[in-house]
Amino acid sequence: MDRANLPVFSVPASRRAFLGGIAGGAALLLAGCATRPEPAVTAPASPSPSTPAPELFPLRGTPVQGSAVLHPSIAAKIGNDVEARPQWGLDRADIVIEELVEGGLTRYVAVWHSDIPEELGPLRSIRPMDPDIISPFGGIVAYSGGQEIFVNQMRDTGLFNAIHGQANTDAFMYRSTKRKAPHNVVLRAEKLIEAHSDLAPPPAQFSYAVGEESPSATAGEPATRINATFSTSRRQSWAYSAEAGVYERSQQDKPDIGENDRVLSAQNVIVLRVNIDNRYEGVPMTMLEGTGEGRIATGGQSVAVTWSKATAKDPITLTLADGNPALLAPGNTWIELVPLISGAEVAFLSE
Repeated sequence: MDRANLPVFSVPASRRAFLGGIAGGAALLLAGCATRPEPAVTAPASPSPSTPAPELFPLRGTPVQGSAVLHPSIAAKIGNDVEARPQWGLDRADIVIEELVEGGLTRYVAVWHSDIPEELGPLRSIRPMDPDIISPFGGIVAYSGGQEIFVNQMRDTGLFNAIHGQANTDAFMYRSTKRKAPHNVVLRAEKLIEAHSDLAPPPAQFSYAVGEESPSATAGEPATRINATFSTSRRQSWAYSAEAGVYERSQQDKPDIGENDRVLSAQNVIVLRVNIDNRYEGVPMTMLEGTGEGRIATGGQSVAVTWSKATAKDPITLTLADGNPALLAPGNTWIELVPLISGAEVAFLSE
């Protein structure tokens, strides 16, 4: 068995414009009379109706049906403790970002837009990097609370903050009797979206391959397994299933099972190497404003990228070595924010 351990290599990339074509034609009309011929007259070109570019879900790159796009996204802090699994609705998120928290553990920022579950959770508390992660999506952010300084930073983003225990969210959150606290705060996501339908849909975060385009990773190196180790307590891995056409997720060498006994999976897996700031005692803060190295995996292949993020409100951009924006495959995406600290490692393998 041949193993190729590939290096992880993130500037800004412009938003992509999806193309539509306009077909036109011209007809040549000849006229004549009995006494003498008239010169040929060319009629003005009469273009046929244009073929509009398909409208795509901005966080998934898949075609929109009807008016399904005309609502805000929900970003939520989701627990990843053993007691929090399987999480409600996590398998239906468009984008999931995994981040380091205290004690070498991880939590998720998950974002739903194309497919809003009736309920999702368990909600957990906010952390200092979350405003940088969540601001670009706009819309709604839901969480269970947190230190006052972090809650205030999140409120300063201007997003609608749905916080457990607040009067304006009592109708949308409850504690499930199926789990023990603090792993049991559930969000009624559909109802919260309905209550805030006036908020704008999220802007696109990444560029997607459309039409005859191919995802950038498919021109890269084989990558049938990805190891993303945050700490000894959080060893994450992804194995490519050629049959399903997705990467399937494991934690601590065991399949990561979501709802309905299905293994959590992703069309795209993005691993970004990030610095950690320890300005908040005991609470690691992932640094996202700046630039760094990363790698995208799609379809059993991977390619190096440079990631960059100019300000908190800007999305992360992914740029190829030739300066072009990286293209993802339409579908869901998981992003691993693996810290540049001792014990945290990344490997893209061909098995």
